[in-house]
Amino acid sequence: MKWNTKITNLLGVDYPIVQGGLAYLAYSELAAAVSNAGGLGQITAMSLGTPEALREEIMKVKSKTTKPFGVNFAIGQYGHGYEKLIEVAIEENVPVISMTGGNPTPIFQLLQGTNVKKLVLVAAKRQAVKAEELGADAVMVVGQEGGGHLGRSDTGTMVLVPQVVDAVSIPVIASGGIGDGRGLMAALSLGAEGIEMGTRFIATKECVHAHQVYKNSLINGDENSTVVIKKSIGAPARAIANKWTNKIIDIEKNNGGYDELKDYISGIANKRYIYDGNIEEGFAWAGQVMGLISDIPSVNEFITRTILEAEEIRRNWIY
Repeated sequence: MKWNTKITNLLGVDYPIVQGGLAYLAYSELAAAVSNAGGLGQITAMSLGTPEALREEIMKVKSKTTKPFGVNFAIGQYGHGYEKLIEVAIEENVPVISMTGGNPTPIFQLLQGTNVKKLVLVAAKRQAVKAEELGADAVMVVGQEGGGHLGRSDTGTMVLVPQVVDAVSIPVIASGGIGDGRGLMAALSLGAEGIEMGTRFIATKECVHAHQVYKNSLINGDENSTVVIKKSIGAPARAIANKWTNKIIDIEKNNGGYDELKDYISGIANKRYIYDGNIEEGFAWAGQVMGLISDIPSVNEFITRTILEAEEIRRNWIY
Protein backbone atom coordinates (compact mmCIF):
# COMPACT_ATOMS: atom_id res chain seq x y z
CA MET A 1 0.00 0.00 0.00
CA LYS A 2 1.09 3.57 -0.61
CA TRP A 3 1.72 5.48 2.60
CA ASN A 4 0.82 9.11 2.09
CA THR A 5 0.54 11.27 5.20
CA LYS A 6 1.54 14.82 5.93
CA ILE A 7 4.66 13.47 7.64
CA THR A 8 5.79 11.29 4.72
CA ASN A 9 5.31 14.30 2.45
CA LEU A 10 7.03 16.73 4.82
CA LEU A 11 10.07 14.54 5.47
CA GLY A 12 10.30 12.81 2.11
CA VAL A 13 10.15 9.31 3.60
CA ASP A 14 8.27 6.18 2.57
CA TYR A 15 6.72 5.47 5.97
CA PRO A 16 5.57 7.81 8.75
CA ILE A 17 8.09 6.45 11.24
CA VAL A 18 10.69 8.58 13.05
CA GLN A 19 13.51 7.14 15.14
CA GLY A 20 14.03 8.96 18.44
CA GLY A 21 17.17 10.88 19.34
CA LEU A 22 18.45 8.27 21.83
CA ALA A 23 21.28 9.94 23.72
CA TYR A 24 24.61 8.08 23.42
CA LEU A 25 23.01 5.51 21.09
CA ALA A 26 21.82 7.24 17.92
CA TYR A 27 24.81 7.08 15.59
CA SER A 28 25.22 6.57 11.85
CA GLU A 29 24.65 2.80 11.87
CA LEU A 30 21.17 3.11 13.36
CA ALA A 31 20.18 6.33 11.60
CA ALA A 32 21.16 5.08 8.14
CA ALA A 33 19.42 1.74 8.71
CA VAL A 34 16.15 3.46 9.65
CA SER A 35 16.33 5.82 6.68
CA ASN A 36 17.18 3.01 4.27
CA ALA A 37 14.20 1.04 5.58
CA GLY A 38 11.85 3.92 4.75
CA GLY A 39 11.65 5.86 8.00
CA LEU A 40 13.52 8.91 9.26
CA GLY A 41 16.72 7.97 11.07
CA GLN A 42 18.46 10.42 13.37
CA ILE A 43 21.83 10.92 15.00
CA THR A 44 22.05 12.81 18.25
CA ALA A 45 24.35 15.82 18.48
CA MET A 46 24.48 15.51 22.27
CA SER A 47 26.49 12.30 22.01
CA LEU A 48 29.06 13.90 19.73
CA GLY A 49 29.82 17.14 21.51
CA THR A 50 32.12 18.94 19.07
CA PRO A 51 31.41 20.37 15.62
CA GLU A 52 34.14 18.18 14.15
CA ALA A 53 32.68 15.00 15.62
CA LEU A 54 29.18 15.92 14.43
CA ARG A 55 30.41 16.64 10.91
CA GLU A 56 32.20 13.30 10.82
CA GLU A 57 29.08 11.43 11.94
CA ILE A 58 26.92 13.25 9.38
CA MET A 59 29.38 12.23 6.68
CA LYS A 60 29.15 8.64 7.88
CA VAL A 61 25.36 8.73 7.54
CA LYS A 62 25.66 10.15 4.03
CA SER A 63 28.06 7.35 3.09
CA LYS A 64 25.47 4.76 4.16
CA THR A 65 22.24 6.23 2.81
CA THR A 66 20.96 8.68 0.23
CA LYS A 67 17.64 8.97 2.06
CA PRO A 68 16.57 11.86 4.34
CA PHE A 69 17.81 11.79 7.94
CA GLY A 70 17.82 14.10 10.94
CA VAL A 71 20.02 15.43 13.69
CA ASN A 72 18.54 15.65 17.18
CA PHE A 73 19.46 18.42 19.61
CA ALA A 74 18.71 17.92 23.29
CA ILE A 75 18.66 21.63 24.03
CA GLY A 76 18.74 21.42 27.81
CA GLN A 77 22.02 19.53 27.71
CA TYR A 78 23.93 22.36 26.05
CA GLY A 79 23.06 25.69 27.58
CA HIS A 80 24.10 27.87 24.67
CA GLY A 81 26.83 25.58 23.38
CA TYR A 82 25.02 24.25 20.33
CA GLU A 83 25.40 27.16 17.88
CA LYS A 84 28.50 25.73 16.20
CA LEU A 85 26.82 22.34 15.98
CA ILE A 86 23.79 23.86 14.27
CA GLU A 87 26.12 25.60 11.82
CA VAL A 88 27.63 22.25 10.91
CA ALA A 89 24.21 20.73 10.32
CA ILE A 90 23.30 23.63 8.03
CA GLU A 91 26.60 23.45 6.15
CA GLU A 92 26.12 19.73 5.61
CA ASN A 93 22.56 20.24 4.31
CA VAL A 94 20.97 18.06 6.96
CA PRO A 95 17.30 17.91 5.88
CA VAL A 96 15.70 17.60 9.34
CA ILE A 97 16.57 18.93 12.79
CA SER A 98 14.62 17.84 15.85
CA MET A 99 14.69 19.58 19.21
CA THR A 100 13.97 18.23 22.66
CA GLY A 101 14.11 19.42 26.25
CA GLY A 102 14.17 23.20 26.04
CA ASN A 103 13.19 26.43 24.32
CA PRO A 104 13.76 25.96 20.56
CA THR A 105 13.67 29.70 19.75
CA PRO A 106 17.45 30.15 19.40
CA ILE A 107 17.68 27.18 17.04
CA PHE A 108 14.77 28.48 14.96
CA GLN A 109 16.59 31.79 14.63
CA LEU A 110 19.74 30.04 13.42
CA LEU A 111 17.69 28.07 10.88
CA GLN A 112 15.98 31.11 9.35
CA GLY A 113 16.36 31.19 5.59
CA THR A 114 17.15 27.46 5.31
CA ASN A 115 15.04 24.59 4.03
CA VAL A 116 15.64 22.51 7.14
CA LYS A 117 12.50 20.87 8.49
CA LYS A 118 12.04 21.59 12.20
CA LEU A 119 10.54 18.99 14.55
CA VAL A 120 9.94 19.78 18.22
CA LEU A 121 9.27 17.21 20.94
CA VAL A 122 6.53 18.34 23.33
CA ALA A 123 4.78 16.78 26.30
CA ALA A 124 1.84 19.18 26.70
CA LYS A 125 -0.73 20.94 24.54
CA ARG A 126 0.55 24.41 25.46
CA GLN A 127 4.08 23.42 24.39
CA ALA A 128 2.75 22.25 21.03
CA VAL A 129 0.87 25.50 20.46
CA LYS A 130 3.99 27.50 21.31
CA ALA A 131 6.14 25.37 19.01
CA GLU A 132 3.76 26.04 16.13
CA GLU A 133 3.81 29.78 16.87
CA LEU A 134 7.61 29.74 16.76
CA GLY A 135 7.68 28.05 13.39
CA ALA A 136 7.88 24.29 13.94
CA ASP A 137 7.03 22.21 10.88
CA ALA A 138 5.69 19.39 13.07
CA VAL A 139 5.49 18.43 16.72
CA MET A 140 6.34 15.08 18.27
CA VAL A 141 4.01 14.46 21.21
CA VAL A 142 5.24 12.14 23.96
CA GLY A 143 2.92 10.67 26.57
CA GLN A 144 3.85 9.33 29.99
CA GLU A 145 4.44 5.84 28.62
CA GLY A 146 7.58 7.05 26.87
CA GLY A 147 11.18 6.43 27.86
CA GLY A 148 13.68 9.08 28.81
CA HIS A 149 12.57 12.61 29.61
CA LEU A 150 8.84 13.24 29.80
CA GLY A 151 6.38 15.97 30.65
CA ARG A 152 5.55 17.00 34.18
CA SER A 153 1.95 15.83 33.99
CA ASP A 154 0.84 12.19 33.94
CA THR A 155 -1.08 12.43 30.67
CA GLY A 156 -0.83 9.34 28.49
CA THR A 157 -0.37 9.20 24.74
CA MET A 158 -3.99 8.20 24.02
CA VAL A 159 -5.30 11.39 25.62
CA LEU A 160 -2.47 13.79 24.82
CA VAL A 161 -2.22 13.15 21.07
CA PRO A 162 -5.82 14.07 20.14
CA GLN A 163 -5.62 17.11 22.44
CA VAL A 164 -2.62 18.38 20.49
CA VAL A 165 -4.14 17.44 17.12
CA ASP A 166 -7.14 19.63 17.98
CA ALA A 167 -4.93 22.51 19.14
CA VAL A 168 -2.46 22.90 16.24
CA SER A 169 -2.61 22.98 12.45
CA ILE A 170 0.85 21.48 11.82
CA PRO A 171 1.34 17.70 11.61
CA VAL A 172 1.53 15.73 14.85
CA ILE A 173 3.82 12.75 15.44
CA ALA A 174 2.76 10.45 18.28
CA SER A 175 5.34 9.05 20.70
CA GLY A 176 5.24 6.96 23.86
CA GLY A 177 4.15 3.34 24.17
CA ILE A 178 4.34 2.63 20.43
CA GLY A 179 6.23 -0.43 19.28
CA ASP A 180 4.46 -2.11 16.35
CA GLY A 181 1.96 -1.71 13.53
CA ARG A 182 -0.96 -1.61 15.94
CA GLY A 183 0.58 1.42 17.63
CA LEU A 184 1.09 3.09 14.26
CA MET A 185 -2.54 2.62 13.28
CA ALA A 186 -3.75 3.71 16.71
CA ALA A 187 -1.75 6.92 16.38
CA LEU A 188 -3.21 7.63 12.95
CA SER A 189 -6.70 6.98 14.36
CA LEU A 190 -6.03 9.66 16.99
CA GLY A 191 -5.26 12.18 14.26
CA ALA A 192 -1.48 11.92 14.24
CA GLU A 193 0.32 11.84 10.90
CA GLY A 194 3.11 9.53 12.04
CA ILE A 195 4.92 8.01 15.00
CA GLU A 196 8.24 8.32 16.79
CA MET A 197 9.80 5.29 18.47
CA GLY A 198 12.83 5.35 20.72
CA THR A 199 13.04 2.37 23.06
CA ARG A 200 11.99 -0.10 20.37
CA PHE A 201 14.87 0.91 18.11
CA ILE A 202 17.39 0.20 20.88
CA ALA A 203 16.47 -3.48 20.64
CA THR A 204 17.67 -3.77 17.04
CA LYS A 205 20.86 -5.14 15.53
CA GLU A 206 21.98 -1.77 14.19
CA CYS A 207 21.88 -0.07 17.58
CA VAL A 208 25.44 -1.26 17.90
CA HIS A 209 26.44 0.97 20.82
CA ALA A 210 23.84 -0.54 23.17
CA HIS A 211 25.29 -3.37 25.27
CA GLN A 212 23.65 -6.76 24.88
CA VAL A 213 22.77 -6.66 28.58
CA TYR A 214 20.73 -3.51 27.91
CA LYS A 215 18.95 -5.11 24.98
CA ASN A 216 18.26 -8.24 27.02
CA SER A 217 16.77 -6.07 29.77
CA LEU A 218 14.31 -4.63 27.24
CA ILE A 219 13.30 -8.14 26.14
CA ASN A 220 13.08 -9.69 29.59
CA GLY A 221 11.25 -6.81 31.26
CA ASP A 222 7.66 -5.72 30.83
CA GLU A 223 5.53 -2.59 31.19
CA ASN A 224 6.00 -2.74 34.96
CA SER A 225 9.78 -2.79 34.74
CA THR A 226 10.24 0.97 34.49
CA VAL A 227 10.17 3.82 36.99
CA VAL A 228 10.07 7.61 36.69
CA ILE A 229 13.05 9.38 38.27
CA LYS A 230 14.07 13.04 38.66
CA LYS A 231 10.53 14.25 39.40
CA SER A 232 11.76 16.17 42.43
CA ILE A 233 14.02 18.38 40.30
CA GLY A 234 11.37 19.07 37.66
CA ALA A 235 12.82 16.79 34.97
CA PRO A 236 10.86 13.52 35.15
CA ALA A 237 12.26 10.69 33.05
CA ARG A 238 11.44 7.00 32.66
CA ALA A 239 14.16 4.39 33.16
CA ILE A 240 14.50 0.67 33.74
CA ALA A 241 13.91 -0.04 37.43
CA ASN A 242 16.97 -1.39 39.25
CA LYS A 243 18.98 -0.86 42.44
CA TRP A 244 20.47 2.32 41.01
CA THR A 245 17.10 3.94 40.29
CA ASN A 246 15.96 2.83 43.75
CA LYS A 247 18.84 4.87 45.18
CA ILE A 248 17.75 7.86 43.14
CA ILE A 249 14.16 7.58 44.32
CA ASP A 250 15.26 7.21 47.95
CA ILE A 251 17.28 10.44 47.66
CA GLU A 252 14.25 12.19 46.17
CA LYS A 253 11.93 10.91 48.90
CA ASN A 254 14.32 12.32 51.49
CA ASN A 255 14.24 15.74 49.81
CA GLY A 256 17.70 15.44 48.34
CA GLY A 257 18.47 18.13 45.80
CA TYR A 258 20.45 18.16 42.58
CA ASP A 259 23.80 18.13 44.35
CA GLU A 260 22.93 14.85 46.02
CA LEU A 261 21.49 13.40 42.82
CA LYS A 262 24.00 14.54 40.21
CA ASP A 263 26.38 11.58 40.42
CA TYR A 264 23.49 9.14 40.22
CA ILE A 265 21.77 10.79 37.22
CA SER A 266 24.88 11.72 35.26
CA GLY A 267 25.73 10.72 31.73
CA ILE A 268 28.59 8.69 33.19
CA ALA A 269 26.15 6.60 35.23
CA ASN A 270 23.96 6.22 32.15
CA LYS A 271 26.89 4.96 30.06
CA ARG A 272 27.92 2.41 32.68
CA TYR A 273 24.64 0.60 32.05
CA ILE A 274 24.07 1.15 28.33
CA TYR A 275 27.70 0.78 27.18
CA ASP A 276 29.26 -1.49 29.78
CA GLY A 277 26.23 -3.54 30.80
CA ASN A 278 26.80 -2.70 34.46
CA ILE A 279 23.24 -2.90 35.72
CA GLU A 280 24.27 -2.48 39.35
CA GLU A 281 26.13 0.82 38.96
CA GLY A 282 24.10 2.77 36.43
CA PHE A 283 20.75 3.40 34.78
CA ALA A 284 19.19 3.07 31.33
CA TRP A 285 16.27 4.90 29.75
CA ALA A 286 13.29 2.84 28.58
CA GLY A 287 9.57 3.25 28.06
CA GLN A 288 6.64 1.03 28.96
CA VAL A 289 6.82 -0.33 25.42
CA MET A 290 9.22 -2.85 26.99
CA GLY A 291 6.07 -4.91 27.42
CA LEU A 292 5.88 -5.30 23.62
CA ILE A 293 9.53 -6.14 22.92
CA SER A 294 10.39 -9.81 22.50
CA ASP A 295 13.23 -9.91 19.96
CA ILE A 296 16.17 -8.06 18.44
CA PRO A 297 15.53 -7.85 14.69
CA SER A 298 17.40 -5.84 12.12
CA VAL A 299 15.93 -2.38 11.58
CA ASN A 300 14.72 -3.40 8.12
CA GLU A 301 13.02 -6.50 9.53
CA PHE A 302 11.36 -4.48 12.25
CA ILE A 303 10.08 -1.67 10.02
CA THR A 304 8.89 -4.15 7.37
CA ARG A 305 7.04 -6.13 10.03
CA THR A 306 5.51 -2.97 11.47
CA ILE A 307 4.28 -1.78 8.08
CA LEU A 308 2.88 -5.18 7.09
CA GLU A 309 1.01 -5.37 10.38
CA ALA A 310 -0.37 -1.87 9.91
CA GLU A 311 -1.38 -2.61 6.32
CA GLU A 312 -3.26 -5.72 7.42
CA ILE A 313 -5.20 -3.56 9.87
CA ARG A 314 -5.89 -1.03 7.11
CA ARG A 315 -7.25 -3.76 4.86
CA ASN A 316 -9.53 -5.00 7.61
CA TRP A 317 -10.81 -1.47 8.15
CA ILE A 318 -11.45 -0.89 4.48
CA TYR A 319 -13.12 -4.17 3.72
